[in-house]
Amino acid sequence: MTQYLDMPDYRLAYVHTPGKGPTVVFLSGYKSDMEGTKAVHLEAWAKARGRAFLRLDYSGHGQSGGTFEEGCIGDWAADAQAVIEHATSGPLILVGSSMGGWIASLLTQRLKDVRGFVGIAAAPDFTEDGFWAGFSEAERSEVMETGVVYLPSAYGDPYAVTRKLIEDGRENLVLRSPLPMPFPVRLVQGTEDEAVTRETALRLLDHIDSPDLRLTFVKGADHRFSEPENLTHIETAILDVGG
Repeated sequence: MTQYLDMPDYRLAYVHTPGKGPTVVFLSGYKSDMEGTKAVHLEAWAKARGRAFLRLDYSGHGQSGGTFEEGCIGDWAADAQAVIEHATSGPLILVGSSMGGWIASLLTQRLKDVRGFVGIAAAPDFTEDGFWAGFSEAERSEVMETGVVYLPSAYGDPYAVTRKLIEDGRENLVLRSPLPMPFPVRLVQGTEDEAVTRETALRLLDHIDSPDLRLTFVKGADHRFSEPENLTHIETAILDVGG
């Protein structure tokens, strides 16, 4: 059953499954929501094992209030932190898909008792190293002068990339300095990922400071990483980090 957390300007939707810990928290990607294949599959997987599980929608996503175009990485990380601290207690395992991998990387530095991190096609710093780096001079001028530029998407409606998203992203970059994660970390990445490069996965590997860190490339997998064999990889990664 969907529950809600009231924030000052909107309310955040989440689904919390009680069970034994650590609580597995799924953090979805840019313009994705908690009804996606991975989130729903992992919830059922956790429930079958009596495990605590949490999935949520950031503001402007899914069933949460707010407007997508008004959001940014800092806002969505704060949304996730608010829901996690409201709905759970005790140790956590963060599972971040695409943008959720960036948000999870931020939250590992903010939450009290993270015991493990699983990144699925994690996309840290994509506003700067993806959007901004790939913009033409005309697109850079447009987003800075008008406040928004629209980019085509392989997943539906065009992406609205705002000046706020770009500027806030620069305040939340994680690949410019070491990322201390004193717990097990597993990163999984498809070789056919059209949205996140292998170089991004390797940069994240290099920046995380963990005593137990592995990156697995899965041949043939794309950015969705949602085929049955991909979901099995994710389950194994969660178990590896302490799930």
